[in-house]
Amino acid sequence: MYNLSDMATIRELLSKNGFRFSKSLGQNFLINPSVCPRMADAAFETCKGGVIEIGAGIGVLTCELAKRFFKVLSFEIDKTLLPVLSETLSDFGNIEIINEDVLKTDLNELINSKMAGMDVCVCANLPYYITSPVIMCLLESRLPLKSITVMVQKEAADRLCADVGSRNAGAVTAAVNYYATVEKLFPVSKGSFVPSPKVDSSVIRLVIRDKPPVCVDDETKFFRLVRAAFGQRRKTAANSISAGLSIPKNEVEKALSAAGFDLNIRAESFTLEDFSALYNNLNF
Repeated sequence: MYNLSDMATIRELLSKNGFRFSKSLGQNFLINPSVCPRMADAAFETCKGGVIEIGAGIGVLTCELAKRFFKVLSFEIDKTLLPVLSETLSDFGNIEIINEDVLKTDLNELINSKMAGMDVCVCANLPYYITSPVIMCLLESRLPLKSITVMVQKEAADRLCADVGSRNAGAVTAAVNYYATVEKLFPVSKGSFVPSPKVDSSVIRLVIRDKPPVCVDDETKFFRLVRAAFGQRRKTAANSISAGLSIPKNEVEKALSAAGFDLNIRAESFTLEDFSALYNNLNF
């Protein structure tokens, strides 16, 4: 088995296979030997069956997942990494590498065909540039997942794990908390990667809720309201929502008053329950 935390081994492996790092794919490979076992353990606490990884890289996390889970489906969009992975993962028979874009894949069909009857979770070191799109795709698709354990940029982790109704919260914070409970697990320094990124990272875990904490009759419209409210953060919620949804400001203010809110309130003060109350009083 390869020592994928040893720089000499990594350089030799990549050079032999003609691999070059791609900035456009946000490739930074973990070399800190303590991180991936902790990530895999955190995912395994919530699910014992199958796991989906997004961005296999050279297989550092993939190996740890394969030691714990019955089945590993690992996405890797870079074809030039496939021969590398065929070497680093050769000791395992429970891994399937999928050379596709996860955002263009029917994950429901994939889970039903490859992991039928299993509890399933996601565990991944996500490229920074697709963090929010991937997380929201996984949540909005209503996949039969137990949890999502991911490493993300520290700033993104702070935003995702913020309390809804606090200054650090945003539209994505509200959306994530609608579908899951979120917790920050541990920090990961930029020196844990090669090449080293410019920022530190954090590992977070989202445990999927059995049902949302608020009830709305149209989730698409509800999240249109949430995005509009945060669209112009320096303005009042009334101004932001009016502009974002193309609704007369006086109608938004009537809805705010009916829901019991001050007309000068800003979106960052809203909890999920507050957004739900406003949504139920606003016609759009």
